[in-house]
Amino acid sequence: MKYYFNKTLHEDFEKVIDKVTDELKKEGFGILTDIDIKETLKEKLDVDFKKYRILGACNPSYAHKALEAEDKIGTMLPCNVIVQEVSKGVIEVAAVNPMASMQAVDNEILAEIASDITTKLENVIEKL
Repeated sequence: MKYYFNKTLHEDFEKVIDKVTDELKKEGFGILTDIDIKETLKEKLDVDFKKYRILGACNPSYAHKALEAEDKIGTMLPCNVIVQEVSKGVIEVAAVNPMASMQAVDNEILAEIASDITTKLENVIEKL
């Protein structure tokens, strides 16, 4: 089982960010964090890096259920979605596979939640 699912698009980087954000909203996710790796590495290390953003996506009702079922699950939240420029005009979007992440956790309730979230994130990637 892969720990992520992905799709490659031939579009403008910022337009892809907007599309990803919109599709996440349709599946009930909000963006809690938006980390600009390119900017951060330039600022902290003075190195050049490709366009690369990490969006921390959270579906509040599922996050609440997961935390009720397993209080340490917060170590695996939120669900990260990356958007990176592979080459000029070629953008890859990848989302974590919650089913792969949750294999280490022995909790049936969490397995159901992870299955639902996996379906939602797969839908996001497919609709891009």
